[in-house]
Amino acid sequence: MATTNPARAASASPAKAATAAKDVKGNGLSSEEARSRLQKDGPNAMPDTALHPLRRALQKFWAPVPWMLEAAIVLELALGKYVEAAIIAALLVFNAALGLFQESRAQATLAALKSRLALNASVRRDGTWKTIPAAELVAGDLVKLSLGGVVAADVTLTGGEVLLDQSMLTGESVPIEAGAGVQTFAGALVRRGEAVAEVTATGVRTKFGRTAELVRTAHVVSSQQKAVLRVVRNLAVFNGVVIILLVGYAYVLKMPFAQIVPLLLTAILASIPVALPATFTLAAALGARALAKLGVLPTRLSAVDEAGTADVLCADKTGTLTQNALTVTSVHPMPGFDEAHVLALAALASSDGGQDPVDGAIRTAAASETVSDAPKLIKFVPFDPAKKMSEASATDSSGATQRIVKGAFAVVSGLAHTSPAAAGAAKDLEAQGFRVLAVAAGAPTTMKLVGLIALSDPPRKDSAALVSELKGLGVRTVMVTGDAPATAAIVARAVGLDGGLCPPGPIPDSVHPAQFAIYAGVLPEDKYKLVKAFQKGGHTVGMCGDGANDAPALRQAQIGIAVSTATDVAKSAAGMVLTQAGLAGIVAAVKEGRITFQRIQTYALNAIIKKIVTVLFLIAGLIMTGQAILTPLLMVIVMITGDFLSMSLTTDTVRPSPTPNAWRIGRLTMAGVTMGVCLLAFCTGVLAVGKFAMNLGIGALRTLAFVVLVFGSQATIYAIRERRHLWGAPPSLLLVVSSIIDIAIASTLAVSGIAMTRLPASLVAATLVAAAIFALILDLIKVPVFAHLRAGQPNAARSKPEVVVGSTPERQAEPKSEAKAKTAADLAPRIAKRAYELYEQGGRKDGAAVQNWQRAESEIRVDLAKAEPARETGAEPKPAASGQP
Repeated sequence: MATTNPARAASASPAKAATAAKDVKGNGLSSEEARSRLQKDGPNAMPDTALHPLRRALQKFWAPVPWMLEAAIVLELALGKYVEAAIIAALLVFNAALGLFQESRAQATLAALKSRLALNASVRRDGTWKTIPAAELVAGDLVKLSLGGVVAADVTLTGGEVLLDQSMLTGESVPIEAGAGVQTFAGALVRRGEAVAEVTATGVRTKFGRTAELVRTAHVVSSQQKAVLRVVRNLAVFNGVVIILLVGYAYVLKMPFAQIVPLLLTAILASIPVALPATFTLAAALGARALAKLGVLPTRLSAVDEAGTADVLCADKTGTLTQNALTVTSVHPMPGFDEAHVLALAALASSDGGQDPVDGAIRTAAASETVSDAPKLIKFVPFDPAKKMSEASATDSSGATQRIVKGAFAVVSGLAHTSPAAAGAAKDLEAQGFRVLAVAAGAPTTMKLVGLIALSDPPRKDSAALVSELKGLGVRTVMVTGDAPATAAIVARAVGLDGGLCPPGPIPDSVHPAQFAIYAGVLPEDKYKLVKAFQKGGHTVGMCGDGANDAPALRQAQIGIAVSTATDVAKSAAGMVLTQAGLAGIVAAVKEGRITFQRIQTYALNAIIKKIVTVLFLIAGLIMTGQAILTPLLMVIVMITGDFLSMSLTTDTVRPSPTPNAWRIGRLTMAGVTMGVCLLAFCTGVLAVGKFAMNLGIGALRTLAFVVLVFGSQATIYAIRERRHLWGAPPSLLLVVSSIIDIAIASTLAVSGIAMTRLPASLVAATLVAAAIFALILDLIKVPVFAHLRAGQPNAARSKPEVVVGSTPERQAEPKSEAKAKTAADLAPRIAKRAYELYEQGGRKDGAAVQNWQRAESEIRVDLAKAEPARETGAEPKPAASGQP
């Protein structure tokens, strides 16, 4: 019987345990163990820090608007008017409850969208790589850190190398190189490389806590809100002057102080835009909810408004204009190699378990081929957008070390020996619209080309129709892609993007949307320059992006759009995230943004009219009667009942404008003043009838003033909500219901004598009929006024269609600042074609792009100069003589 050495057994046991532990660690946690740790430690998320509902409710009583109402309550109590004080208190509570309800709905909408934008993580469980929500990570998990990803928990790297950006955590702007053994924290961004790491802490136990949350859903003030707030601010200044005159006139009349104070309070209340915060929040929240149903997730509410102002869209090719279904169409091996070996080598230089569609397509194709002598992988360096290639180190069957490179043909051909036949084959494949990758292998200093891989990503069936629809909406679409110019041009033609091709090289500083339709071979940092250049010309830009390096461009653009395949960093920088591929979501966002714009614009116009009329009506009443025509209580009731209508405007049925929106405050104010003068004349006329024809007392006149303000405001709303005649489009059901409630409340209070002097029902009914007739008259005045002022329409320079280079000039001039570039823009297609020929003749070297462009333009202008005498035989004026825009 064999005996066992106890010492040897003891020493072997820990070694076995260590080996077993290493195997378990390499394969990651089991699903059962991960589930157990998740139950014990909780999800990898931060606790909800939202305010308690009671505290949020109390905050509704601590703001300028509630302060005015609370001051009115104190004043009424001081004057011994307890019933009036109780009514104002009830209305104060009602207004707070209404605001709290709308705010809660908006927060619920954003919370739902935020949950759909939750970060994901690539984790190894049960020996295989899986993609799971980052909230399900637990300590001990093995995760993969890839280019463009967000580190979802505190981790320690166990293999690979990455460039980490921890600026949002430590304030250090310089990224750090990290390898095995380096610890990094939740919220860091992977700028380059790929690595495997072990999770050390999750959730509240991470070092930097809240900084791990990168998706900003806080409300950001948009350009529309700034514009409307500017209107209200100007009105406040105007009303302030009027109030001073009002109080001065009351003093001249020697009104008692006890009457001047309520008059002053009434005038101040008349200047307060009670519904402003809730209206904006509700309009944006409803727009966000509508977009979410269409697969577009706004990361902030202001993005909904901004989408309506865009006039240029920089569209990504892959996944937006194409199907994002990359497949290996053909493999062209070089002499001495076969297709199987080309794919096997390419697969070694491709990421395993990542989300790169190119690497996924190559690995799928390689899996179908069997290669017995494939090299063994030693090290993998992921794709670097700046270098346009990925590479790997491997040992072949003889034990020699090989360097394998996979990337753009222009890049690989500079590292390995290539033949003219290979260059010709690559050019032919690109001309057919394929995305061409070259694979080279061999000793690090003597690599040679192994073969070419052609991948295809056909255009989406709906792209051409959607590009045409955007064009009809006044939005010019340009393609921005990193692919080869020939490939990009073929896809562009297939989807209806007719225009020039920007020559290779740096983006010109003075480029404008009509100059080129295609920007190919673009690096991520060039997208930022392109956005800046377009914005410099006065354009509102929408930019599509998917990578980590696209984040600056997405932030710079007024509407940053992260496509469906975007990295976490791109999603965090964008204002909108598409959950479905294609342009359909962008078209929906543009239309919904314009609908939201029209609703907010109607509210702004309504605010201008009401604030001007109410304060001036107080002066008219004081002159006519010698007393305050409205009490603070009546003014508060007017404010609260008016909120019903103002908020219901956010649901009104409106048509999106056919061109990009732009705020024109001056013309909008002029339209509001014109409509306000009409409403003031109507209200003053009805009051004059009550005073001089019916000899009503001051109490009845105050009730009549209240009724005519409510009914007149209703009539004005229905007249201005539609830019054409008021019967052009039916109002929304909620708008109609709120109007009925508003009228019913005012009529009931007036007829019953609640909180005011009683009026005969016949007089209230007659006032309502008069208001309906006034609405029709105002509508007849409104149509020519709006047509003359073009209130709410885009800037004239932008509302004109742009010239589409290389096609029928359906779209007219750019802003005046770009007038000097028109001649060059007209020649752009010919210059681009010639510049590309020079680029080909020069061996496809990117460094001479500027010189090629200048040389091409010079040659074409020489040709035009030679042909000029033939064209001058007629009476056509010379271009230099045409100096007018």
